[in-house]
Parts: sequence; C-alpha cells; structure tokens
Amino acid sequence: MSKTILSVDDSASIRQMVSMTLKKAGYDVIEAVDGMDGLAKTKGREIHMIITDLNMPKMDGITLIQKVRTDPKLKFIPIIMLTTESQAEKKQQGKSAGATGWIVKPFKPDQLLGVVKKVLR
Repeated sequence: MSKTILSVDDSASIRQMVSMTLKKAGYDVIEAVDGMDGLAKTKGREIHMIITDLNMPKMDGITLIQKVRTDPKLKFIPIIMLTTESQAEKKQQGKSAGATGWIVKPFKPDQLLGVVKKVLR
C-alpha cells in the first residue's frame, strides 16, 4: 500500500510540482489550497504525512499544524513546512507548533524526496 501525503499550498504551481514529484516516487497525493481546506481533507482519510506552506489565506501553516496536533489520529504524523521563510524565528514557531522539518522554497525534487523518505520510514 502506498503512503498518502497531503500537500497544502495556496500556489497551484507549487502544489503541482510537489504532487508530480511525489506521485513519480509512488506516493498518493491529496492537494489542498489553504490550511482550512487541508484540515478538512484530513477527515475520514488515512494521511501519512503533511507538507504545508507557511503563509496562506484563511489559515496559515502554523495554525494548521497546531490544529492537526490536537487530533488524536493525526497527532504523531510527520509535518514538513515547505516555505520561502528561512528566518530562525519562523522555524522556531514551526517547531514549537509541532513541525517535523523545514524545507525552503524553491526546492529541488530530490531534496523533497530525500526528506520524505527519511521521515516516512
């Protein structure tokens, strides 16, 4: 059975690139356009990992992580921040919220897959 990854980003081109990269590697991908959409798409599905942007309308990535971490079924799944933000303060906010890792955009497909494989053993 292949693992399912939820990709949450308000940029259609980033979602497409993440999705293409992961699908080529054999993962199932669910796409969401912002944190609220992402949270809604976790309901009733088995999600193995979330890759989320930080800055999005409606609900940002930090709030999404905080909400996911309160759900007993999703509490321990890996969450990777994929964002243009690289300041230590933002990374600390992500880590405090429960992010597992951080990738700065633009990313290389191999870099993304390397992180996914390492975290999704």
